[in-house]
Amino acid sequence: MKTHPKPEFDESYFSTDTYENISFERFSQYWWSNRFYTILARRYGTWDTALLEIGCGLGHLVGQFEVDFLTYGIDINPWAVQQAKREFPVVPFSLASAEELPFADNVFGVVIIKHVVEHLPKPKRAIRELGRVLSPGGVLILSTPNLDSLLKPLKGEEWIGYQDPTHISLKSPAEWLNLLRDEAHLTVERVFSDGFWDTPYLPWIPEKLQKLLFGSLGGIQAITGLPFLPRRWGESIIVIARK
Repeated sequence: MKTHPKPEFDESYFSTDTYENISFERFSQYWWSNRFYTILARRYGTWDTALLEIGCGLGHLVGQFEVDFLTYGIDINPWAVQQAKREFPVVPFSLASAEELPFADNVFGVVIIKHVVEHLPKPKRAIRELGRVLSPGGVLILSTPNLDSLLKPLKGEEWIGYQDPTHISLKSPAEWLNLLRDEAHLTVERVFSDGFWDTPYLPWIPEKLQKLLFGSLGGIQAITGLPFLPRRWGESIIVIARK
């Protein structure tokens, strides 16, 4: 059996670093984010094809696609995979790395890799794997921290992308887009952001007010399912690319 490094990805990961203050409850920011990705997959992907989520964690996202797609989920966190199997027994979850996907070529109509590439020691290899397993015409939905975020300078070293010690492969949006084109041979269709949710940005304004001021556009995008935020207007970039 292949070994999967990164011992820090265990049960404790979901209560530390960037996950420390995240709620998994219905209508939480996490819930709205997952809902937004389901809308993207159904809009840009072809229904009834195979869908793979890489880095599926507890299965909350891929578990919502059972009716529309033939779903698969992988993660390198053994504890998370076991939890996902219990919660969504119909979905075939497995322990695997994004850098060495255990699937044949050209099999997935949709691949979702949400905030995974920044954790990988060999992201270029993973990008090649994404291109390999996507079927002709298949769509990739990728997200990662946005080094070009307009408000990142206000946070400095406290910026959310720097808070997780497992973020070992942070790159600029241009670098990721070049990798998708050059390594995976994908055509980038859309690039947008997820809004300014890493409050507080300013020291003299109450954080609740800042959440309203800075987070409103990202909230509207998530609720409506309509991606409209320019790539610099958020803490993450989201890429829609097609093979």
